[in-house]
Amino acid sequence: MYTTLKEVTRRAEELNYTVGAFNTHNLEMLPDLIRAAKEQGAPIIIQTSVDTAKYIGHENLVAVCKSMATKEMVDVVLHLDHAKNFDDIKEAIDKGYTSVMFDGSSLPFKDNIMKTCAVVEYAHQRGVSVEGELGTIGGTEEGMHVAEKDKIYTNPKDAVEFVKVTGVDALAIAIGTNHGQYKSKTEVNIPLLKEINAVVDTPLVIHGGTGVKENDIHELIDNGIRKFNVGTELLVAWTKTAKETFGKTKVNKSLRHNIIPCNLAVKEVVKHKIEIFMNKEGSFIGVN
Repeated sequence: MYTTLKEVTRRAEELNYTVGAFNTHNLEMLPDLIRAAKEQGAPIIIQTSVDTAKYIGHENLVAVCKSMATKEMVDVVLHLDHAKNFDDIKEAIDKGYTSVMFDGSSLPFKDNIMKTCAVVEYAHQRGVSVEGELGTIGGTEEGMHVAEKDKIYTNPKDAVEFVKVTGVDALAIAIGTNHGQYKSKTEVNIPLLKEINAVVDTPLVIHGGTGVKENDIHELIDNGIRKFNVGTELLVAWTKTAKETFGKTKVNKSLRHNIIPCNLAVKEVVKHKIEIFMNKEGSFIGVN
């Protein structure tokens, strides 16, 4: 089913797992992202940046996600990641995305609330989910860089007010992760996560998931993480494989022989991540 972020995170909360949110960087890798979820029997959130959506075409992304969700019988969410401009968010919603993120994390607290409220109002009237962000996540993504010294952790008291006033369907929090981190792993602030989870009922989101230690993931899930973003790891796997395949092929050989191995490399990463995200070793919360 082509569905919403609110719906898949609701089920994740009931059964205590997290939903993998995977960035597609081109149209070629998209089908194998969805097939990976189908093979694991799990929902999937397909994410795009604003620039990727414009590069591929919103309508093309919507069409593929809708058709494959039906054909493969898997729950698929199409999510716009880290949008800061209302016009970009409106375009994605109007063209069929089922989830959007307004990133007002760099704004003063009150401005972040007010602008997030405007997005929530527009999106919810059209059945679209909204993710907000509080605190700043380090690293580099889509050309935007946040230095280590400029990272701001999420304040639990602010989080309570933010979700109450805005009505967001999910909240991205800053607990030490970094965008673009793949050569090393970060130390996530689990005590802070526990504080936030104790006072906020809204599903919580991890950004910069490539840099998170896999041994930490179960504890993150057990403390409220219901959406887990992975982007850089897919990009690295696809590009490394592309360098190998394109470097060895004849110039007149069909491109699919070069690209299929890249897509399959990404597919294996996604299947591995989803296996962890389903949290089979974690505690079971159950339906209230």
